[in-house]
Amino acid sequence: QVQLVESGGGLVQAGGSLRLSCAASGRTIGSYLMGWFRQAPGKEREFVACIKWNGGNTFYGDSVKGRFTISRDNAKNTVSLQMNSLKPEDTAVYYCAQSRWPYSTNFYTEEHGYADWGQGTQVTVSS
Repeated sequence: QVQLVESGGGLVQAGGSLRLSCAASGRTIGSYLMGWFRQAPGKEREFVACIKWNGGNTFYGDSVKGRFTISRDNAKNTVSLQMNSLKPEDTAVYYCAQSRWPYSTNFYTEEHGYADWGQGTQVTVSS
């Protein structure tokens, strides 16, 4: 089983940037699609972005498209989320997740596509 630990969250003003990182241990992530989700208070967990196992393809939720960029470094067993032009509505706990199946050719935007989750990191964007 893989352990995922997110970092990089914090408080930022609207229009600012943050870079989240997800460090994996216990198993290599190199064969798995990796995703980021977020959950704001009182709301359901929302898909943010995902990246295929070889890093060649990415997919984003509509609310972050053009502002966020997901990337991965399989050699370092890490996944990152660069967040630019942040808005107050981006405030949430952000979670890193590993897909349920290796070498997937599909993008997964639903939680059930992911088997392993980190504890989350808080991102707060002030207006």
